[in-house]
Amino acid sequence: MTAVAVIDAGGANFGSVCYALERLGVQPRIVRDADGLRAATRVILPGVGAAAPAMRLLRERGFADVLPTLAVPLLGICLGMQLLFEASDEGDVNCLGVLPGRVRKLQADAGLRVPHMGWNVLQPLRASPLLEGVGEASVYFVHGYAAPVTDACIASCTHGATFAAVVQRGKVAGMQFHPERSGVAGARLLSNFLQWSGA
Repeated sequence: MTAVAVIDAGGANFGSVCYALERLGVQPRIVRDADGLRAATRVILPGVGAAAPAMRLLRERGFADVLPTLAVPLLGICLGMQLLFEASDEGDVNCLGVLPGRVRKLQADAGLRVPHMGWNVLQPLRASPLLEGVGEASVYFVHGYAAPVTDACIASCTHGATFAAVVQRGKVAGMQFHPERSGVAGARLLSNFLQWSGA
């Protein structure tokens, strides 16, 4: 049986991620400290809020040491994805460093608001089991900072500038949008993660 650990890092989307997993037939295990990750076969790091206080909490609860060393698939969602990178301009904070790159603030422009809120279209960059059956789907974003498009990026999106929407490197993955709020496409993305071997 798949033991899915969902980290309660104080993010406002924590409950909705758990409900989305339950709709897929998975009973997630809520984890509030690093010891709770033992025996997990999948780990999800949701997050809504700011990078600096989120990293402070991850350090206080032991997650910052354990997450970079996980041997099982790890998925970061929204702020959780941003925390996988080396650093963030939001609070000028060092993050988990699992993925190379620095998260930077989205720039407002004529007709473009920041934060980027609402539906936008994924642009797949390369094939991945995480994107199977998804294609150029519309998904729901709420964010003011974004990660760069690097070789870890498997799908991008554009809001003024192009940024990483889905990342994958080894057993680590991230989704900048909210799959739990993205309808059928979001459910498929979460289902793909639950079946993903990390290869």
